Amino acid sequence: MNAIQLQAVTKQYPTFTLDSVSFELPVGSVMGFIGQNGAGKSTTIKLILGLLKPDSGQIEVFGRAQPFDREQIGVVFDECCFPSELTAQQIGRILGASYRTWSSKTFSAYLARFDLPEHKPIHTYSRGMKMKLSIAAALSHDVRLLILDEPTSGLDPVVRDEILDIFYDFMQDDTHSILISSHITSDLEKICDYITVIHQGRIRLCAEKDQLLQELGVLHTDEHTLSALDPSAIRGIRRGQFQIEALVERAKIPADLPVDRVSLDEILLFMAKEG
Repeated sequence: MNAIQLQAVTKQYPTFTLDSVSFELPVGSVMGFIGQNGAGKSTTIKLILGLLKPDSGQIEVFGRAQPFDREQIGVVFDECCFPSELTAQQIGRILGASYRTWSSKTFSAYLARFDLPEHKPIHTYSRGMKMKLSIAAALSHDVRLLILDEPTSGLDPVVRDEILDIFYDFMQDDTHSILISSHITSDLEKICDYITVIHQGRIRLCAEKDQLLQELGVLHTDEHTLSALDPSAIRGIRRGQFQIEALVERAKIPADLPVDRVSLDEILLFMAKEG
């Protein structure tokens, strides 16, 4: 079963179109969803959550089309969505009345683990503390799927590692799944099983992370050598003043040409350049 499945999902705006987006997130997996600002990541996430209605296409969560059971979904956006004058204790009471499966014990345990004061208003929290509060709330109602939109953006490395540890713990249950959108691709390389790249509203790439990083590489070359290669081996090109860099499939490149390891950052850059 897939935790999330999108089939040819389209959403049109006057100046932007999410164009026939399709991908699958298997249960028990973590997918990194990457792309430039304005590529369509947040629009896709809002469509999955039912905050927007697609013009066409099909969206399923755990095999069910909308409306589906939102009790099973925990959501964290890049900004804390709780009213800033409320305290964590007050938020816990409100959410406890909103979710059938809410666990005050779990929420209090996360507040203690994150060293979050229960009785101080949220506007006194740092950005990292606000993000931890959002994660604590998302994980305190028996969720099976986490959907995270830039959860580590703007946080220092120590806080980011602490938050990634929480996601690791969550994924110890093989019925759990995570869809995470982030610009910090080093975080995604640590935790993700799959990577999906979106550019200008279209899915450019969707594959297992380890397979992707193993099969692709960066070739530093010139126009003459590039023109002699199998065109199907070339996934992206960046031309500089003195040298050409190509994102290539290693298996289709002659053995005498050295191919460097590629990072997720570089894959994103190549895809954006080609787009």
